[in-house]
Amino acid sequence: MKAQKVEGPASLDAADRRILAHLQAQPDLTMAELAERVGLSHTPCWRRLKRMEEAGIVRGRALLLDPQALGFTISVFAHIKLKSHEEESLDRFEESVEHHAQIVECYSMSGESDYTLRVLARDVGDYEHFLKKVLLHLPGVSSVVSSFALKTIKLTMKVPV
Repeated sequence: MKAQKVEGPASLDAADRRILAHLQAQPDLTMAELAERVGLSHTPCWRRLKRMEEAGIVRGRALLLDPQALGFTISVFAHIKLKSHEEESLDRFEESVEHHAQIVECYSMSGESDYTLRVLARDVGDYEHFLKKVLLHLPGVSSVVSSFALKTIKLTMKVPV
């Protein structure tokens, strides 16, 4: 079952925000540990977390891996322009992006490009191959302009709560 999307800023109290802050810092906390840290008993803490999951505030928990340690030494931002902006074309492009693990982020954009993708690659040759064999063949792609990240200064999944 898919969580409902939050339509506006969520109405959270201080206890909800403490729960979120602790889970962002340490997502592997047990419910008992979390409840103790936020000053609630187990059941009320669990209910609050369940409510936030159902509301789509908490989308899941993730294990963060270091791409460099796994051989992905390059992050490339691929700025995509599409041939058509019809809803069906946009939907086909967005759906196809989901099927490629090297594409780790995809944003619909305003401005010069229609989409910006973050692609992980092992080296420049690996990205060139991915560009030629995958990106240029995604549905509706008109052009791709690539920017290579020189250094990651800040990368976080934490949301201010």
